[in-house]
Amino acid sequence: MPELPEVETTRRGIEPFVVGQRIDGVTVRDARLRWPVRADLAAFLAGRPVQAVERRAKYLLLRLDDDDRILIHLGMSGSLRLDDPSNPPRKHDHVEWRLDNGRALRLHDPRRFGAVLTDRVDAPHERLEKLGPEPLGPTFDGAYLATRFAGRRVVVKQAIMNAAIVVGVGNIYASEALFLAGIHPMTPAGRLDRDECHTLAAAIRQVLAAAIEQGGTTLRDFLAPSGNPGYFRQTLNVYERTDQPCRRCGTAVERTVLGQRSTWFCPACQPARD
Repeated sequence: MPELPEVETTRRGIEPFVVGQRIDGVTVRDARLRWPVRADLAAFLAGRPVQAVERRAKYLLLRLDDDDRILIHLGMSGSLRLDDPSNPPRKHDHVEWRLDNGRALRLHDPRRFGAVLTDRVDAPHERLEKLGPEPLGPTFDGAYLATRFAGRRVVVKQAIMNAAIVVGVGNIYASEALFLAGIHPMTPAGRLDRDECHTLAAAIRQVLAAAIEQGGTTLRDFLAPSGNPGYFRQTLNVYERTDQPCRRCGTAVERTVLGQRSTWFCPACQPARD
């Protein structure tokens, strides 16, 4: 699933070609996404200028005039590509925006778990209302985590993957951040002291920033708008490295399951607590 770094890579990739352009036309080839595409989308967007391309959590936000926005979610396997509109659409190119610079922005979503929604800046969509802070933003730090973790018995891996606490920390990046912080993933969040919370917040920021700079972590279906894969996978410390030597100490990396999700850790660098 595309996570925050992959979505941010997409945002940066399309921004120079989309901002300042007017939407000449919209084609919805299959409206049956995770939530149905509004029936009047083409009429609603016709002639509207794209003033900014923003991101909130894993949602891409195309800001229009009059403070309207298009919300795009890539779902499990989606991607956005800039293409020549004369090229035949691929099988799963479900929504297409044609711009006045002669390019087409196409949402490719084989599993149809993505979304194309609309809202307003002053009336955010309900999907955005309960989201926690951006991990690379100014309000996310160790003091914030310490406050949110206080008294909580949920394990820390699940806590940092909770979008109500902090957005965009998916399974890969949670495993990697906990490794950098030296914290076992099954540690109850409420047992972390303030210093550990500061270390973990810094590790989350470090991992996500590095992944963005390397174009994300290529999973089965994700490619950047340029068609290039992400390269962060090549530097992963623990994720999907079961029984391989820890890059720091040489101990075999272990795998466990938390909340029906696999997680990886080094038992020496991330010792379990009694």
